[in-house]
Amino acid sequence: MSVSTKPIYNFNNRTAVVTGAGGGMGKEICLALESYGAQIYAIDLKEQPIEYENKQITYFQEDITNYKFIDTLFDKAYNETGRLDYLANVAGVLLFDQDKSLVDIDMDVYDRVMDINLKASMYMTRKAIPLMLKTGSGSMVHFSSVQAYRGDPLPQDAYSQSKAAVLNLSKSIAMQFAKDNIRSNTIVPGMTMTPLQKRWENDNDSKDKMAEYIPLKRLGTPADMADGVLFLLSEASSFITGTELIIDGGILLH
Repeated sequence: MSVSTKPIYNFNNRTAVVTGAGGGMGKEICLALESYGAQIYAIDLKEQPIEYENKQITYFQEDITNYKFIDTLFDKAYNETGRLDYLANVAGVLLFDQDKSLVDIDMDVYDRVMDINLKASMYMTRKAIPLMLKTGSGSMVHFSSVQAYRGDPLPQDAYSQSKAAVLNLSKSIAMQFAKDNIRSNTIVPGMTMTPLQKRWENDNDSKDKMAEYIPLKRLGTPADMADGVLFLLSEASSFITGTELIIDGGILLH
């Protein structure tokens, strides 16, 4: 009988900033990184998860589009630990019925999605890079979506366009800063059960239909995404930059 084992990572004496840390993928990523020794500086609009108590996780309940606060967050992380090793841009918003075709969408809704999904990720990255340069290296992971690769008969154009732009953001950083030993990669999740998908919570029928459509016959979990982030941030991926890790159960095969 085979025994399933988790890979062993070492993030001791390393500092990470994680957005979207109040639940779902972001929370799982914080807990995973902390379990392997990292000091985490986490941010989200939600209240601090109870699981963070007595962990090496400093939590900020704040809006990631508040750039003055983001400046303070990075200053605190670097001043307290003397380094910045990792950035995980996980935060994002999906506004469902408000996010429509480009011919119908309210431009305020469009701007809000872009501000959170793209501009905030850009600003977090802009703050992280100088600190990684001082540290001497760094690794970052940005979250896109399978929607970045395709259209949809029920379009959510702001979300899809913002997530496609994240792919380019990551590649541009990878090209510019590879010489400085700063790596940048993207996680591309498929259908995943997180608080962002609350509409499925009590709808087992829809969940079963979606799982049936996925080649691996199940929905993704936050732990699936955290496993990908651990790999891309760690030395196990030291020769990987400017690419995407698609974690979708094979859905893009359709």
